[in-house]
Amino acid sequence: MSRRIFSAASIGAAFIAAVALGGCDLGPDYKRPDTATPGEWREGDRDERVAWPSAGWWQEFGSAELNEMMTTAQQANADLGAAIARVKQADAQLRIAGAALLPSVQANASPSNQRIVFPTINGPIPYTAYTMGISASYEIDFWGKNAAARDAAKAASFASRYDQQVVALTVVSGVATTYFQALGLQDRLQVARDNLANAENVLKLVREQGQVGTTTDLNIAQQETVVAGLRAAIPPLQQQFSQALDALAILLNRSPNDMRLAAKSLVPLPVPVVAPGLPSELLERRPDVREAEAQLIAANANIKVARAAFFPSITLTASGGFESFALSNFLSPASAIYTVAAALAQPIFEGGRLHGQLDYSKARYEELLQNYRKAVISAFSNVEDALAATRRTAEQQESQQVAVAKARRAYDIAQLQYGVGSTDLLTVLNTENALFSANDLLAQIRIARMQALVSLFNALGGGWQDGGSQAVVMATRPPP
Repeated sequence: MSRRIFSAASIGAAFIAAVALGGCDLGPDYKRPDTATPGEWREGDRDERVAWPSAGWWQEFGSAELNEMMTTAQQANADLGAAIARVKQADAQLRIAGAALLPSVQANASPSNQRIVFPTINGPIPYTAYTMGISASYEIDFWGKNAAARDAAKAASFASRYDQQVVALTVVSGVATTYFQALGLQDRLQVARDNLANAENVLKLVREQGQVGTTTDLNIAQQETVVAGLRAAIPPLQQQFSQALDALAILLNRSPNDMRLAAKSLVPLPVPVVAPGLPSELLERRPDVREAEAQLIAANANIKVARAAFFPSITLTASGGFESFALSNFLSPASAIYTVAAALAQPIFEGGRLHGQLDYSKARYEELLQNYRKAVISAFSNVEDALAATRRTAEQQESQQVAVAKARRAYDIAQLQYGVGSTDLLTVLNTENALFSANDLLAQIRIARMQALVSLFNALGGGWQDGGSQAVVMATRPPP
């Protein structure tokens, strides 16, 4: 038994159309939006060397402990692990989208029990039919719909990789910022304890003078108030330090109970000099800007997909195999069957669905275009802000160090004069408060300066380069 269904006219027309229309591009082709680029940094020094941070920029702070934390974060951070999983998802979506450009081939084999009824015979006659064959179908991508869908998935795959690098940069910057915060809080705690010890020494002196009648109870009470206030300032700092350790534990994917710091102070760490590169190169070194553009490219391709949906689609199908009622002649030429067909489908009425999809794709592109422009402006603004912060905090630290030295000298003089009775306790209290405040402010400025440097490294892209070795290493990081 055999059957043949063949439409030469339809298949010929399909192939002629494929040759004539194959590769049609419904546009629009993507073009990078024009953006204004400053010629130089407003807050940068013109005589500085022009350079970009290295991929291991944190090593310039000279902390082996920080270097170890960065390695741990790159291998174990949960957010980075999730970002890598999103890259795998995007790659899988790309393979799915690309499959539409290739033929679909299926094999089938099935014995089936059937019954046939003849009017002249009492009762149905059972029989078994054996079928085995291969079928294939292919949609001719006349209008580039499937190719555009693949391009959109490819751009989305790139966007996911850029997003992973954004997360990686955020993670390492977060580790550095939090680490410096924790060290700075230890400095502030030490300052607070030193201030408390100095205040207690003054209180001891005042009480001794009270015992011999050379001072009043009011003076003693005033100094006791100072001591109590300084003691009360320590627990909040301890709480902040504990919170900083917990934040580091999250970034490193560790248990908070296991989080300890070997270093005890921010003061010994060197302060690196950061020389920003040219503004014209910044956009190629910011993964967030590249991610925004990749999303824009994907949205542009989706417009092509939506436009192509208005046009007819042609699908070629073919199948062949063997069908027989008996296994003995199953593979004989007489049992061979095949079909070849072409189908054309043209949308006529979709209730506005296709127009809605096209309008949505265009609006989505406009949204992402604004996001891209914002990302570009934000990139330049981030660098300017970070440059201003690093410069101003450096100036502030230098001035504050002078203020601390002056406050220390005034306090020492006041203590000496009070000890010999040539000044009153109020003068000692004033110089004491000034010194204590100056020391604590200096510790805070050190934290702000180091964090400003981290922000600058981050704003400059953290040494990231599109397709660089660091990106490859992070993208292929094995799961923990």
